[in-house]
Amino acid sequence: MNQKELKELIEFLIEKDITEFELERGDVKVRIRRGTEAAAAPADRIIAVHSAGIAPPQVSADVHAAAPPAPAVPAATPAAEKPEEGLHMVHSPIVGTYYESPSPGSPPFVKPGDLVEAGQILCIVEAMKLMNEIEADVAGEIVKMLVKNGAPIEYGQELFAIRPKK
Repeated sequence: MNQKELKELIEFLIEKDITEFELERGDVKVRIRRGTEAAAAPADRIIAVHSAGIAPPQVSADVHAAAPPAPAVPAATPAAEKPEEGLHMVHSPIVGTYYESPSPGSPPFVKPGDLVEAGQILCIVEAMKLMNEIEADVAGEIVKMLVKNGAPIEYGQELFAIRPKK
């Protein structure tokens, strides 16, 4: 199952308001559960993806014990932290590797305290050797960068907290 198929599946489940789904295709098993498990958890969260022999894009830190060992993906923010009210969160539209600058040694696209306009590039997410520019969807001030440079990120993971312009 490739990244595009996984994204289409998630969008379909959201559209049809399906709260729990499990799919087994060959040696890949995907289990998706939607709901309000915790206030800090995104509403649409992939619970587990694992396989025998191949490594699909890592989309969750919750891997079943029966799965072969896989590197754990660090959580975006600790569950104990409550996001500041009124902040807009920028989420990753894809699974990949987060980069804060256009090339090694270059200054980051943005840093906390910067004012950004809607459409301004915030970072790059590399997925399958393609560099995808992630743009701000609101104008405002960057309050917090939630991911470290070079870190693997999940679909829907929070990347930036922006205080929108009034």
